[in-house]
Amino acid sequence: MRTIAAVFVISLFFILFFPVCLLLLLLRKFNRKLASRISQKIVQGAFKAAMWPGGMKRIVLGTENIPKDTPVLYAANHRGLLDAAIGYIAVPNLTGFVAKKEIRKVPFLNLWMYNVNCLFLDRSDIKAGLKVILSCIDYIKEGYSIFIAPEGTRSHEKDPLPFKDGSLKPAQKTGCPIIPVAITGTDDLFENHKPWLRKTKVVLEFGKPIYLNELDPEIQKHPGAYVREKVIEMLAGHDALVK
Repeated sequence: MRTIAAVFVISLFFILFFPVCLLLLLLRKFNRKLASRISQKIVQGAFKAAMWPGGMKRIVLGTENIPKDTPVLYAANHRGLLDAAIGYIAVPNLTGFVAKKEIRKVPFLNLWMYNVNCLFLDRSDIKAGLKVILSCIDYIKEGYSIFIAPEGTRSHEKDPLPFKDGSLKPAQKTGCPIIPVAITGTDDLFENHKPWLRKTKVVLEFGKPIYLNELDPEIQKHPGAYVREKVIEMLAGHDALVK
């Protein structure tokens, strides 16, 4: 029933708001930030509405660590398919995110993702991946935050996979802060029980901002390991919260 209810909510959203999506696509040609801001509010509302009947209890920590006056690069561990959706509900600033290219083929959803400045990554194409990173840099310079998973793929182990240094290039090139993000429980919501959603607690924690130019030069050469350790430190405190 949870799965049916969540699918119903999302389907109803696509049907009712499709005309709005088209209008926002038009508005985007004249005022991109306004269209993005309206789209983000609508998409956040849709995700919240779908997650509630899906049985998710969401615990969000550390939002006070997110600077409100500058774009940031969110760097999160990747547990499940719903990570981006759950993270997107909580971000307070205008934010785009990086998703795998396969999602671009999903009808209706792909239009909304375009409206909220999603970038689609082909993990098998290094050249295309570089273009995505360059686009992230441009977005940040224009005032948009970016949500990315530096592991590059999902991991269900206790600790995340190594963070790819290249995924943090947008912060290195723009000087924006990195916000480490620790996510727990999203695989228990869906992956571990698919095709059904299961009632579970999900913890989403935002860490303190990391300014790479303030770190030791040796750490700056390989920032992925440093940011990963910050995420692991936060994950260690989640066990007691999901019991």
